[in-house]
Amino acid sequence: MRTRVKICGITRERDAVAAAKAGADAIGFVFWPGSPRQIAPRQAARLGRTLPAFVTRVGVFVNASPAAVAHAVRDAALDAVQLHGDEDPRAYRRCGARVIKALPLTSAADVRKALRYPTDVSVLVDVRDPVRRGGTGRLANWTLAAHLARRRPIVLAGGIGPANVRQAVREVRPWGIDVSSGVEVSPGRKSAARIAALMANVAKADREVS
Repeated sequence: MRTRVKICGITRERDAVAAAKAGADAIGFVFWPGSPRQIAPRQAARLGRTLPAFVTRVGVFVNASPAAVAHAVRDAALDAVQLHGDEDPRAYRRCGARVIKALPLTSAADVRKALRYPTDVSVLVDVRDPVRRGGTGRLANWTLAAHLARRRPIVLAGGIGPANVRQAVREVRPWGIDVSSGVEVSPGRKSAARIAALMANVAKADREVS
């Protein structure tokens, strides 16, 4: 199985193009005002038009209303929405895009909660941080993530970069990974070289676990 890759927190055209050129499967745009990587939906739409058709465009939200998310889906031409707050993902099924729910795993109870999500909601495992809500550079709980990944497809986020992505893929076996700060030179400014190194190491890890 090939591990899918999302490069999140894109704010510049050159970074969107570099991610697509390196083979990223998805690009993330952060619409939460509390993030240093925030961009407006219309800016995201402009960046999205620079991408090949098969690159998924994902919008990241924190406790935005279903109506606000649906509006952003239309304005930014999003394929999926990623919810990083306290949302019930079932309330966003009519937003016009696929739903991804970010969930920290700190106990077996969190794993059971993730298993109860409907199959049309994708689960993203990240670090619990009620202030920054992602992009922290801290590792998620890989042990619990691996336990969950054996029972349903997950996306693994939290502190992943070129140096540790091979270990993450080997230990967790996620369906996909979500990377932001791990390929940055500063918040919202990506390094094309780091993106390329990440993608190369994902490919190596996939060969190692195949």
